[in-house]
Amino acid sequence: VLALNEKIKKVGEKIFASNGKKVDFASALESCEEAGGTIATPMNEDENKAILGIVKQYNQYAYLGIKEDQTSSQFKYISGMPLNYTKWHQDQPNGKGTEKCVEMYTDGSWNDRKCNLYRLTICEF
Repeated sequence: VLALNEKIKKVGEKIFASNGKKVDFASALESCEEAGGTIATPMNEDENKAILGIVKQYNQYAYLGIKEDQTSSQFKYISGMPLNYTKWHQDQPNGKGTEKCVEMYTDGSWNDRKCNLYRLTICEF
């Protein structure tokens, strides 16, 4: 149990956890789904802070469950629902169609990024 300290965060009905692995977006999503969850998707400030706790623990940027919609160029949850909470870094998002994924910085703010970079895997259950 001690080994999992700080690597699992519970907020409301959600549990966030990381395996500590850095992979591309598709692989992160796949490993979260194989574990019975999905990629971490902050829906409010408390959830964002919980994910940030894991990001800080590993001192690694992490992908979030948000992608740029092909047709509207709007960022949406991977479920297709519109975002009801955002924490974009200053002057972000700025990739306009070239950066379709979203990463969390170590200060908790978000940046749009290419999906083929290796980022920390954080899942939610």
